[in-house]
Amino acid sequence: MPDVLILQHVRPEPPGIIAEALDDCGVSHRTVQIFRDEPVPDTLNADGLVVMGGPMGVGDVDDRPHLSREMGLIEQALRTEGPLLGVCLGSQLLAHVLGADVHSAPTKEIGWGDVSLTGAAADDPLFRDVDDPFTAFHWHGDVFTLPDSAVSLAQSVQTEHQAFRHGDHAYGLLFHLEVTPKTVAWMTTAFQDEIAEEGLDGAAMRRAAMEHESALRRTARTVFGRWADSVP
Repeated sequence: MPDVLILQHVRPEPPGIIAEALDDCGVSHRTVQIFRDEPVPDTLNADGLVVMGGPMGVGDVDDRPHLSREMGLIEQALRTEGPLLGVCLGSQLLAHVLGADVHSAPTKEIGWGDVSLTGAAADDPLFRDVDDPFTAFHWHGDVFTLPDSAVSLAQSVQTEHQAFRHGDHAYGLLFHLEVTPKTVAWMTTAFQDEIAEEGLDGAAMRRAAMEHESALRRTARTVFGRWADSVP
């Protein structure tokens, strides 16, 4: 059975609908819960790799040694052309490994907002025929330039590069398409100080999660189902 390794940095940001899609496609998966001090392996003994989000960043490598090991796994997946999916922080780590500049955005992008597809998404294996625009959940303070040889797939009003593909197998998604209302509740509770600092309304985000659940799940199951199908 195909096997995928998932790296989860913090409890409130689980793989969510990604795991559901893997289950539906008969792909086994194991999650390294870094927040429980589970070690990140040095070798990628899996057919695919998923790197989830978290409040840390590329610049925190010195304080968080696991980030260096994660980037080592990303490099291995790129060399072997194995299916690779980076979400939020995971997309930033992927962009960094590919030589792009990852830096702080002028303002954080937090909450529900539209994502528009680029022309290249029309024939992309994951994003073809996906609703354009679609609404996703955002929670990031860092952004990245487009890596060399990568294809930009999505953008938002605030962020030029919301998703990209490198080669045929590696994807970076800055937005959160994997969330459920439960996940949004966890995030807005765990990171409520950040919400307050930005002058945002966590309760409104939780209510919006219920409103967007059906459409987001439809898009997520399409995108992540196609990615799961690519795992050999």
